[in-house]
Amino acid sequence: MKTFVITCMLYAATSITALQPVQAAEQSDIDLLRQEVDALKTQVNASQATTSTQSAFNPAISLILMGRYANFDNDPENYALPGVTLAEETDPGKEGLSLAETELIISGNIDDKFFGRFTTALTPENEIEIEEALVQTLALPAGLGLQFGRFYSEIGYLNKIHAHYWDFVDQPLVYRAYLANQYNDDGLQLRWLAPTDLFLELGGEAFSGESFPASRPANESVGSYSLFAKLGGDVGVSHSWQAGISYLATQAENRETEEGNVVFGGDDNMIIADLVWKWAPGGNDAQTSLVFQTEYISSNEQGDYTITGNGTNPVDRTNDGWYAQLIYKFQPRWRGGLRYDRLSIEDPGSAFSGTSLDTQGHTPERVSVMFDYSHSEYSRLRLQYNRDESYAVADNQWYLQYIMSLGAHGAHRF
Repeated sequence: MKTFVITCMLYAATSITALQPVQAAEQSDIDLLRQEVDALKTQVNASQATTSTQSAFNPAISLILMGRYANFDNDPENYALPGVTLAEETDPGKEGLSLAETELIISGNIDDKFFGRFTTALTPENEIEIEEALVQTLALPAGLGLQFGRFYSEIGYLNKIHAHYWDFVDQPLVYRAYLANQYNDDGLQLRWLAPTDLFLELGGEAFSGESFPASRPANESVGSYSLFAKLGGDVGVSHSWQAGISYLATQAENRETEEGNVVFGGDDNMIIADLVWKWAPGGNDAQTSLVFQTEYISSNEQGDYTITGNGTNPVDRTNDGWYAQLIYKFQPRWRGGLRYDRLSIEDPGSAFSGTSLDTQGHTPERVSVMFDYSHSEYSRLRLQYNRDESYAVADNQWYLQYIMSLGAHGAHRF
């Protein structure tokens, strides 16, 4: 528009000049004005191109503020999952008022070939953690994609989802027990999107192996790797689904845990199956929707546990667990959710009596109910109740949580 206005003004000036009596001067002025118009066009186009380029390179920045109030019957300092060696920061959290993780996310196209994202979190303990620092390719042929840096593994369904997108305050027990809530590490990912009517994606990852459940052995360049496959599609206009199968292989050397009385060395390999089914009338979830979600994880440990003061003992055991949840959006801003999760832990034997690996004949399970209100896509308030029977003494847990997003708000994944 600016170019058009300038051109019209200069054209009008040219017409007025044409009325001058001297033909030679008239021709000279017209040529001069035409040159000036061409120069102005060049400057405007260059300015527009520069503005466009700057916009393309400006990163999107968002700040996620999360906090909560929690009330427990039991002392969270005594929390345990009998038979499981928990990693750090996997307990129910502090009682009373506290901050949850505050996240700063910076992302954007680096150029036409690469995309980058950086996520850092300030923990309730005032520690700064780099959750993601990754680069993705944008233009590989044949449906291929490459990702490298630090990122959340694509295994399972919930593992790659950031905390402010969770449907509940906490992760299911099976994620808490076997993946320390979420598995991220420094590594490389290659994925392939098939050119089919159904969504089909295959991929693999190689990691340094410095994050639980791995603990990289000395002189090993790769401490863990994964394989995953995802398949999905639509059923009519109101239903959609996605199913996945994943395999995670990790190595551990002197893997310490929160309790500190046992240390593991060996292989910890997992198989994860997941299924998500979504319903929304006509495919539009703005008014109402229903989402069913479930995952199953089987973990096999082969190696040795060193018990403080009691030597080293070999283990070869398989533990598993699952959860299922239903989230119902009954009003445009209101949702309700129900979740049940359960673990099945194999008793490693009398040699581990009195340690965190002692199952005490108990089967951990939990029921959770939540309601949340979202005034907009940038704000959410949530009330949640857990009947937690992780260990012998049942715990009634109440949470009141807020999640607030400032700045850019990226699209949610399926």
